[in-house]
Amino acid sequence: MKTTRTPVLLAAALVGVLACTTVQAQQTPTPAQEVLPRPDPAFRGKIGRTVKESKPDFPKEVQAPKGAPNVLLIMTDDVGFGASSPFGGPIATPTLERLAQNGLRYNQFHTTALCSPTRAALITGRNHHSNATGVIMEMGTGYPGYNSLMSKSSGTIAEVLKQNGYSTSWYGKNHNVPDWHTSQAGPFDLWPTGLGFEYFYGFLGGDTDQWHSAIFEGTKPVEAEEQLGKNPKHFDELMADKAIAWIRLQNSMAPDKPFFAYYTTGTAHAPHHGPKEWIAKFKGQFDQGWDKVREETFARQKKLGIIPANTKLTARPKEIPAWDSLNANQTRLYARMMEVYAAALAHADY
Repeated sequence: MKTTRTPVLLAAALVGVLACTTVQAQQTPTPAQEVLPRPDPAFRGKIGRTVKESKPDFPKEVQAPKGAPNVLLIMTDDVGFGASSPFGGPIATPTLERLAQNGLRYNQFHTTALCSPTRAALITGRNHHSNATGVIMEMGTGYPGYNSLMSKSSGTIAEVLKQNGYSTSWYGKNHNVPDWHTSQAGPFDLWPTGLGFEYFYGFLGGDTDQWHSAIFEGTKPVEAEEQLGKNPKHFDELMADKAIAWIRLQNSMAPDKPFFAYYTTGTAHAPHHGPKEWIAKFKGQFDQGWDKVREETFARQKKLGIIPANTKLTARPKEIPAWDSLNANQTRLYARMMEVYAAALAHADY
């Protein structure tokens, strides 16, 4: 299907959106600091004693600046800096490689190494404590910065874009709804649909069975027919189908309206549910052990320019034993665990 705009990825996409908004602001005088939502426009028609003496005036709805780009923001879960092939990792992710080759690779993106805080910071552009998400939702405490009740002042990028004429959607993992808000009793104002995302298809908690997933559509729990029976469909495939269908719908129904799609897989977070045929592709690829894999990844990162040529490889943490010190059962188990992890990530990329 032909589209009128080219989807843009990650940080480059966000910069593009901001740039377009800035250009529009220069063309049309606006207050120094615009506040959302915008005030209702003034009525410019006429109300007379009769219909003939009156003139209607429909309010002009907000439209995105001309040429505003579509934005597809993809986030994978528990994927380290040295895991995927675009960053020198041992797991081939050709889709991410194609995107990287046509864009930019950043090597100083910082996270909290925890799901909820990093996710809250990513969609708001604020420190996780400012979002009351200093820890994962299930461990929220009754103290400032940690109570998991994100303030409405922490507007999400979806809310900002929606109020600037975008269609918005969220697919996959959430882990940003307060733990006691996740039932059908609500409240729902901190669910994706309450944070500017007009459509949500995914799961709320930290993880889910990828073959029998705890799926919500909007705010309603749904049971995917494709996951019933003996050969259930992997959730990564379900969310991909939903995202593709939504994007096609936007392009067909409103081709001049840009979209923002937030695509956040549960992979490669636990449980590592890679399809069997994908696991088989990695058989034996990690038998050399984690010490050797680290060295190989480090060398590839230098070659790619991901890290400076004079970088020194850090020592293996003392809490992790040397690969050569493990017995045969341990090495067989750990190599298999890595094969399954790699399969899950490669399948998500596919």
